[in-house]
Amino acid sequence: MENTLPSAIEKMLEGQRQFFATHRTKDLQFRIEQLKKFRSAIQRYKPKIYSALWSDLHKSPEEAYMTEIGIVIQEIGYHIKHLRRWAKPQKVATPLKLFPSRSKVVYEPLGIALVIAPWNYPFLIMMNSLVGAISSGCCAVLKASPYAPATAKVMEQLINETFTEDYIGIAQGNRDVNIFLLEQRFDIIFFTGSRELGKKVMRAAAEHLTPVVLELGGKSPCIVDREANIDVAVRRIAWGKTLNAGQICISPDYLFIHRSLKREFIIKFEEAIVKMFGNSCRESQHYPRIVNRKSIERLKGLLQGVNIIYGGEVNEPEKYIAPTLVDGMSASHPIMQEEIFGPILPILTFDDINEVTSYVNSHEKPLAVYYFGSRCKEKEILRKTSAGATCFNEILLQIANHHLPFGGVGGSGIGKYHGRDSFMAFSNRKAIVTSPTWFDITTRYPPFTCFGMLKKLLNI
Repeated sequence: MENTLPSAIEKMLEGQRQFFATHRTKDLQFRIEQLKKFRSAIQRYKPKIYSALWSDLHKSPEEAYMTEIGIVIQEIGYHIKHLRRWAKPQKVATPLKLFPSRSKVVYEPLGIALVIAPWNYPFLIMMNSLVGAISSGCCAVLKASPYAPATAKVMEQLINETFTEDYIGIAQGNRDVNIFLLEQRFDIIFFTGSRELGKKVMRAAAEHLTPVVLELGGKSPCIVDREANIDVAVRRIAWGKTLNAGQICISPDYLFIHRSLKREFIIKFEEAIVKMFGNSCRESQHYPRIVNRKSIERLKGLLQGVNIIYGGEVNEPEKYIAPTLVDGMSASHPIMQEEIFGPILPILTFDDINEVTSYVNSHEKPLAVYYFGSRCKEKEILRKTSAGATCFNEILLQIANHHLPFGGVGGSGIGKYHGRDSFMAFSNRKAIVTSPTWFDITTRYPPFTCFGMLKKLLNI
């Protein structure tokens, strides 16, 4: 993938500034028309998108539609249906002391957005973010990941065919391109990636005081308590950990299981994997691959010094790692320190749920907490842990509901999006006060005549 030249990026940015200055993007009908064009383009490009995601990550068409294309299409439809209501100015109360003024909130686009997408969900994350930018009335510069080159190329074709570059443009290339983009002035930066890269994005944004939405990762715990429906828990955890070969920011990163259930979990996990992928995951068309050799090497390194109790097969030429369960690691082992981002699940046991919440709270706040257990302990889990999302007896589904805000907290991210939250993320909530001229309270002007009487009247 060739790097987009700095001169081309500067030209793109200047064109977008000029186009945004025409105020066309603020027109609601214009936005709705662009969303409809976008949806039609995705429908036309579906075969190419399927092929690209298979090439980059070995995603089956079913998984590609369920976790990428379908979510974006639904998101667009949701914005088309609700945009006029979201964008409508909101009247708010005005206190008596400001009589006879009136107040409201108006939503205006922030301006030119920079969207930097990762490789693990290269289509979903970039295009879902773009829906919010279009819906709010922004222009956007998109930066695709070079680690998913086939998908990046297809998205470039789709974007260039659907939009003019002075409205929505796309840049390609390596970190040099990212660095150059982050040196430019944008009105909002939307970044999805690792925590370390998120810190660099935030430092760059600080130079221009640019607002950011940072969708980061982290180590999302999965808890299986003594009262859990073990059959359902195993199936859902096995599915969540093998979807995209575990390369998901909200994938269950490690498992805390009640000591009495560990043995049963391991046996049933193997049964669940065989039921989903057959006797050989490697031969299944539904089991994805690791994105590149570098990631394979990193994951192999995480398996050093741990006890592999299931799986562990690695085929580097095919970028394949089998679903793997491990135990016997210390809290200081790298597998418990860094986000795994692969189909490896460390297992720890507990006797008292307080052991689990104490461990979770001693680390950075995760993007998600998953709990399988009794209803009576759900409030306790909510009260004692903080995360971007919490799911009870479920895995990953929070990302598929556009009525829910998606995002992290603390070390797992800043800002929320999906549905109305995407519209809000790219919008400025502007306060409006309107006062008539037929009435003017002179008490507010020096020398503040009768100010004491006014204070008593208004009880301030």
